[in-house]
Amino acid sequence: VAEAPAPVLGEPMDIMTALQLVLRKSRAHGGLARGLHEAAKVIEKHAAQLCVLAEDCDQSDYVKLVKALCADHNVNLITVPNAKTLGEWAGLCKIDSEGKARKVVGCACVVVK
Repeated sequence: VAEAPAPVLGEPMDIMTALQLVLRKSRAHGGLARGLHEAAKVIEKHAAQLCVLAEDCDQSDYVKLVKALCADHNVNLITVPNAKTLGEWAGLCKIDSEGKARKVVGCACVVVK
């Protein structure tokens, strides 16, 4: 699997690049919970470090539940604009021979354990 080159240390990094790097590393170590069910279980167990929520999630109950769980258990919450992008960062896609993501599945919520 060809991964994008990591940014050079010492260079300023924007929040989305840093978030992508964190999600990639935690995915490699088995520390990601993807989707509402897995995310809620991890947050309830007080094992969550960070929660990432997609802004384009159209189910208001889903968004309210995730925000309430994060507030109740003191878990930091970051929002990203697109569920497809979050799904790609969370590894919910196939990588072709050129290293490009194919068949990306959207993901509205990801939790870093």
